Amino acid sequence: FISLQLFGTIVWILVASTGVPLPLLQGWVMFVAVTAWFLSIVFLSVFLFGYANRIAVNWNQADFIFHGATFVFYFGAFLLQAATTSLHHFPRKFNSTTQERILSGREYNISIAASV
Repeated sequence: FISLQLFGTIVWILVASTGVPLPLLQGWVMFVAVTAWFLSIVFLSVFLFGYANRIAVNWNQADFIFHGATFVFYFGAFLLQAATTSLHHFPRKFNSTTQERILSGREYNISIAASV
C-alpha cells in the first residue's frame, strides 16, 4: 500500500505540474491518481486501526479486487497520458495567426515521466 501511495502521489504531482493542454484526457488521469491514492489510504487505515478484525469481509478477495480495479484504471490513465504526450509535436491554433505546440519541451518531459 505504501508503494501505491508513493507512486500515486508522484503521478499526481507530475500531471498537476504540466499545463494540462487537454483537460478531458488529463482530468481522467488526475481523477484516477487522486482516487486510488485516497482509497489506498482508507484501505491502509482499516488495517492499521484494527477495523479489519471487526468487519466480516474476505480481505484477500477485497485486496485482489481493489488492486485489479486500480490496475485497470491506471492502465487506462497511462494510455490517455501517453496519447497526450504523443501529440506534443502538433500545433494548437488559438486563432488564424497564433499557433503554439500542445506541450512545451519542459511539459513534454514531465508528461513522459507521468506516463512511465
